[in-house]
Amino acid sequence: MLSEFLKRHPIRRFTRKNLNCFYPPAEDRAAWDSLSSDVRQQAEALIAQYAAFPYPMRTASGFMAFVRTGSRQADEGPYFQRRRKLCAAVLNCCLHPDAPLDDVIDGAWCICEESTWVISAHNINPIPGAPAAADYPLPRMDEYIDLFAAQTGMILALTLHMLGERIQKEIPQLYQRMLRELDSRILRPFLNHDEFWWMGNKRKDLNNWTPWIVSNILVCFFLYPTADREELGTALERSCLFLDRWLECIPADGGCDEGAGYWNMAGGALLDCLEILEAVTEGRMQFWQEEKIRNILLFPLKAEIGNGWFMNFADCDARPFISGERVQLAGEKLRDPALIALGMRTRGELADQINDTPNFTRLLRLLFHPAVEIAESAAEREDVWLPDLQVRKVCRGGMTLCCKGGHNGENHNHNDVGSFMLYVDGEPQIVDAGNMVYTAKTFSDQRYTLWHTRSAYHNLPLIGGQEQQPGKEHKAKTVKSTPDGMSLYICKAYEASGLKTLKREFQLSDHALTLHDRVKCTQPQPVTWVFMLRSRPEFRDGLVLSGAICLHVPDGMTGQAEEIPVTDPRMARNYPGSLWRLTLSAPVENEYHAVFIIEKRKEIKRNPG
Repeated sequence: MLSEFLKRHPIRRFTRKNLNCFYPPAEDRAAWDSLSSDVRQQAEALIAQYAAFPYPMRTASGFMAFVRTGSRQADEGPYFQRRRKLCAAVLNCCLHPDAPLDDVIDGAWCICEESTWVISAHNINPIPGAPAAADYPLPRMDEYIDLFAAQTGMILALTLHMLGERIQKEIPQLYQRMLRELDSRILRPFLNHDEFWWMGNKRKDLNNWTPWIVSNILVCFFLYPTADREELGTALERSCLFLDRWLECIPADGGCDEGAGYWNMAGGALLDCLEILEAVTEGRMQFWQEEKIRNILLFPLKAEIGNGWFMNFADCDARPFISGERVQLAGEKLRDPALIALGMRTRGELADQINDTPNFTRLLRLLFHPAVEIAESAAEREDVWLPDLQVRKVCRGGMTLCCKGGHNGENHNHNDVGSFMLYVDGEPQIVDAGNMVYTAKTFSDQRYTLWHTRSAYHNLPLIGGQEQQPGKEHKAKTVKSTPDGMSLYICKAYEASGLKTLKREFQLSDHALTLHDRVKCTQPQPVTWVFMLRSRPEFRDGLVLSGAICLHVPDGMTGQAEEIPVTDPRMARNYPGSLWRLTLSAPVENEYHAVFIIEKRKEIKRNPG
């Protein structure tokens, strides 16, 4: 798509000054002095927060902790704190042109002195034949560009762009050092290497890494003060090639199998790229009418439940941070009022943009892309069907059903083919536990030893005690969207011996969800159904009462409830307290036709756990 445009319309003249409205240099006092009092107050609070402590050490032992103990945080903690503090220091000197430059100097120097800008968890370029990570507990010292090397380059490029005149005047050696490091660690490797996995040459299974990295590298090139026209043209061509390869991996429906939280780094990063391409080519590169791009940019709206909740299949938080300003811009580019309104609801504050990974471009866009007034209509929430992703959202009365087919080889996969979640009046009742703090196990062959990734902790049956298995071959079949839900066959997701068929049907009405499961086995096998509940269940005369729902237990089934204290800090941001794992077991048979009716309770209890 993008490369084809360049073939038809070769572009060799670029207008970098158009980026100044996104990232105004400190000398543009009209831009900085015109900030609203509310935004300025947020900026001052952020500056004060990071001025209160020195730049932390990034140590060899912290880097080695990933191999030694599986900890990512030992390296990533100081790594990201350094970059957050530098962002805040740059912001301070732009807001206050007379402020001392020392915090900027110290931060830039610390980062230039690092042996690598790659984090410990990404020390190996994961291509076929790559060495084992365990063999490299310390930085490899090569020219590999990972997510955060690219993001670090972006932060230094913005620092040079906004404060370059002062840095060059006060300490020219640092200015030249920053240029050299950007050139040697980002610009040259991007132009001269083809083996980085996210480029799509050595691997075809691309994910958010590609647009996220490219969005930051485009900033590095188009803000680099001495990049010539030929280099910029080559960088643009390679960027478009890699983005096209990523777009080929994205389904036509625009669904993000990594979840709504990862839209920030996938569809949102694509938006970053398209915004930059449009600006530097003086509007010649525009793709807002392309159907796939429109679908990608609309995904957060389709995934929204309300009250801050989103569909959270895979490694997605139930209440993810959504970059609202990016959603707002997507709505403006697509001229979609509902998408703009979602952006307004999720704009958040400046600190949100760097609280996780420090995305300085997003912070600056939130500063200089003003909110808009928009009158939200009270229109009915719309049902959603993503046929390629095989995800369905149905809204009836005050109930919202989200269910999925797909396969167990998806990006950030959980073994969850056929799983679902149920919300009542915008609050979760039957849930997907979501994500946890990443460790060395998260993306290793031990991934499915983690409870939150296993089908035994999703809203699915266990067949003969067996769970679903990982891999693309473990998938849903004959998936159909129905007027009030979805039907699908999920037997292929299991390797349970003797399982002939497992058909699952969802039907939602204004007051209840009806779940039909038809199981056929070649011999009698025990089947147990799992329901992950937000609130403590209470068994009462064939019913299970939990929060705002009442589940009718089929005749003959026996139930147990297990409390799962939520101790992981990431999961606890979504589900403080406990989750509850309800299991319902049927007498052993060859065939089962289990019908679960989950009604909305008249008297709603809102205190989980």
